[in-house]
Amino acid sequence: MGEIWIKEAERLGDGDIGGAMDSPSAPGRAVWHTTESGAGDASFNAVAKYLSDHASEPHILYDPTTDRLGQYGPLNESARALRNDGATRTNRTGRVCIQIEVLGKAAKPFTGYWKPGPNFRALMRAIRSWGIPDTWPAGALATSYADDSPRPRTTWATKGGHYGHSNVPGNDHWDPGNIDRVALFKAAPRPATPVTSTPAPTPAPKPVVDLSNLLAAARRDPGLKQGGTTHPADVKLVEAALKAEGLLKAAYAADGSFGTLTRAAYEAWQRRCGYTGSAADGYPGLASLTKLGKRHGFTVKG
Repeated sequence: MGEIWIKEAERLGDGDIGGAMDSPSAPGRAVWHTTESGAGDASFNAVAKYLSDHASEPHILYDPTTDRLGQYGPLNESARALRNDGATRTNRTGRVCIQIEVLGKAAKPFTGYWKPGPNFRALMRAIRSWGIPDTWPAGALATSYADDSPRPRTTWATKGGHYGHSNVPGNDHWDPGNIDRVALFKAAPRPATPVTSTPAPTPAPKPVVDLSNLLAAARRDPGLKQGGTTHPADVKLVEAALKAEGLLKAAYAADGSFGTLTRAAYEAWQRRCGYTGSAADGYPGLASLTKLGKRHGFTVKG
């Protein structure tokens, strides 16, 4: 199995944008789009919110001028950036169908001015991890809105590789424009040395957070002397996850005390998960804690 979450990418949205693929036995593919917007952090933030608000999330949002990389959902599930082709759900075609929205405009191909860096290389690493070849099966990309670029249904259904939005059947967009397809791969060269056949080491078991310990700490720690702890090992794992979500400042993310700031951060996490009112009170529940653990590498003992 390939990479599901790109470790270098910042998380966008709630991580839930699609579902299972319709044709998982078909080869994987990546589809390139442009947002028809400017670039830079302000545009990145605005477009990221717009795509979430309109339920049009791709998997990836990339800024070619800053190398900023964001990920909305797991690469092994579908995204929402393509129209269906009749009864064919194009977002769910193939083993994976990785959707990449690039901050830029089709009329000005981003490969003419971009500054690809380590995050772009990480993106290409993830794409290649699914066996997606450095090829463009549908051929040429559209050079203008009026350009009738190829959208072959049989090729789309059976061939793995890279496609432009302009190559996908059932869609009428011409993005990403006439980008330099060769430059896309040159910016992220494959490793020069072959991959060895040495088996990968057995991964270490995931750490476990005991929900009862966490609740005990949430009830007791706020009343203790500053920095007092009840079950610091469990709390530290949750604090690190809340920090990674941007909800808890680093200075408070490793003390193991479930104090008022940690409770406020967990309340914000509950609201992010869709809870409101008394269901978002800062006291961990099994569902919200399990979701946090799935995103940040720990399991939950209920």
